[in-house]
Amino acid sequence: MLAVLQRVSEARVVVDGDTIGEIGPGLLALVCAEHGDTPAEADKLLARILKLRIFADEAGRMNHSLQDVAGGLLVVSQFTLAADTGGGNRPSFSKAADPRTGEALYEHFVASARAAHPVVQTGRFAADMKVRLVNDGPVTIPLRIPPAS
Repeated sequence: MLAVLQRVSEARVVVDGDTIGEIGPGLLALVCAEHGDTPAEADKLLARILKLRIFADEAGRMNHSLQDVAGGLLVVSQFTLAADTGGGNRPSFSKAADPRTGEALYEHFVASARAAHPVVQTGRFAADMKVRLVNDGPVTIPLRIPPAS
């Protein structure tokens, strides 16, 4: 599974003019399932996200995790993270999981996140979403958990 994390001061997701997910300080996690991913990869990705030390400590060093700072987590599905741009000007998304599998893994990820962290908001799978955020830092971190072989 893939994720792009953005440390934010605030973030929200809007669908059809309605805000459906919103957090204050924390992380916006754009997530994508690839072919071969299973709930095990989703669980590993979530564990990395929750424990990744990208928040400042008292000395201003990145030593605190999302859990340490009790920040919000906004989870948004984004299949375009699996884009292959090596073959021309039009990206291929053939590495992304099929929509049914992608949605099941996204829902698993969200349920696991809600069980492990107190503040979890989401976008809507396969919706046309508008994501608004204030990137803090800016800090943007890509993560990839490869499928088990």
